[in-house]
Amino acid sequence: MSFIRLENVEKKFGQTSVLQGINLEIADRELVAIRGASGSGKSTLLYLLGGLDIPSSGNVIINNKNLSKLSDKSLADFRNQNVGFVFQFHFLLPSMTCLDNILLPARISGANIKLKEVEKDVRSLAQILGVEHCLTKYPYQLSGGEQQRVNIIRALSLRPKILLCDEPTGNLDSKNSEKVADLLKKLAQDFGAILLVVTHDDKVASFFPRKIVIEDGRIIG
Repeated sequence: MSFIRLENVEKKFGQTSVLQGINLEIADRELVAIRGASGSGKSTLLYLLGGLDIPSSGNVIINNKNLSKLSDKSLADFRNQNVGFVFQFHFLLPSMTCLDNILLPARISGANIKLKEVEKDVRSLAQILGVEHCLTKYPYQLSGGEQQRVNIIRALSLRPKILLCDEPTGNLDSKNSEKVADLLKKLAQDFGAILLVVTHDDKVASFFPRKIVIEDGRIIG
């Protein structure tokens, strides 16, 4: 049974059609790479799957919820409670320590979340990723690689059912790209999450058992 289902999804910006007739099913805990050239629509697809945007037509159904039918507040609650995002650029708030950046989703969540338990998970992940020393620092005091790992911890902090990564290795050399791809796979499996990674890198895509190829807004493979 599919956890994620897209039914004839279209997305337009003005008169420009970015996604056309997308039908897709993704199972619980599946590991998927989404490939395509720049402008193919792969990032737009990711944003629809994460509830950051809604389709112009068609249905995005996740865990039996049709995201197109949710109010803005319900959609925000859905994102906070179910989805972790890892972007190429880290979007860490410069005025907050890394630990406060990581804990921010837990603090603003409407769910019944025990902050001390989340912080325990966060410190455990930081130790695994070798950035425990970064938690009391501010983002500008970290290297790009350290910021990326902090971003990954933030994405996993609420144990999301879906982990969405948009070009997470875009600023890395090939050796570190492979390390990050392998790490994301391992963490998603440990947390029991679906992992979807948008990438233009064939080597990164090769780490994933399933690959989806998008061209001109359509799935072609």
